[in-house]
This record gives sequence, structure tokens and C-alpha cells, in this order.
Amino acid sequence: MQMQEKALKAREMNQQGGMDHSAHANADDASGGFRGVFYGYLPCQEENCKGLKMTLSLNQKNNYLLVIQPAKPQNRESFEKGKYVWDEGKGTLLLTPNKDAPLRRLSIKDAGTLLYLSGDGAALPGDPDDYLLKRSDQAGNREMHIH
Repeated sequence: MQMQEKALKAREMNQQGGMDHSAHANADDASGGFRGVFYGYLPCQEENCKGLKMTLSLNQKNNYLLVIQPAKPQNRESFEKGKYVWDEGKGTLLLTPNKDAPLRRLSIKDAGTLLYLSGDGAALPGDPDDYLLKRSDQAGNREMHIH
């Protein structure tokens, strides 16, 4: 009975965004609260491209996987793996790819929302809401990335 009550309380806190992960976060990994899968549909600058479907997986040991799928004819997914570093002071996330690809920067709006920035950390042109990636449990649609 007590276990059920604890599970119900934990579920309620999680649904309200008040879950405290500090008790089980690894001290070596301050970004523990930002692990998860984030989805977004960002503007595309290429010709005949209606947008970019992005899926960013932040995994243990500061590893990430980024999948980008342009919404255009003859689209081709690209996959990028690397390491991520969370800068608590600046509230940013820096993605460093394993292979020859540009550094990527995101601003942490809250535990479930990231804002995609330019490589130098500046805001991208247009409405900032067009550059949001939302964690899967808050995105409301886990099928944004389609294979």
C-alpha cells in the first residue's frame, strides 16, 4: 500500500514538472536532468525544403545522437554522434560531434525545452519559438521523427 502511495505521489510530481532528480543524479554529470529525447521541427534554408525534423537524444556519459531529416523531395536523414556539455552558468548546451561537423549550441529554457542557436551562440533569425526542441514527455507527439 505504501509503495503504491509513493508511486502515485512520484507520478503526480512528474506530471506537474516538480520531480526532484538531485537525489539520484550522478555528481560527475550535472546535466542528468536534461537526459532524454528532444523533438523539433525547425526552419530550413535549403531550396525546396519545408523544414527540418530534428531528434536529439541526450544519453548517459554525456553522449548524444542527433538525427536531422529535411522535409523535402529526396530527403536523406543525417546522423551525428558526439559529446555534450551543459554549462549551468550560461544555461547552454554545447554539442561536440565525433566527426567533421560544426559545433552546435542550444539554450536551456527549462528542463523540457531547448532553444537551437547559431554556432556562435547567437539567436537565429525569426521567431525563437520556431527553433524549440521539446523533450518527448512534453512534446505531445512522439512521432515527429518518422523513418
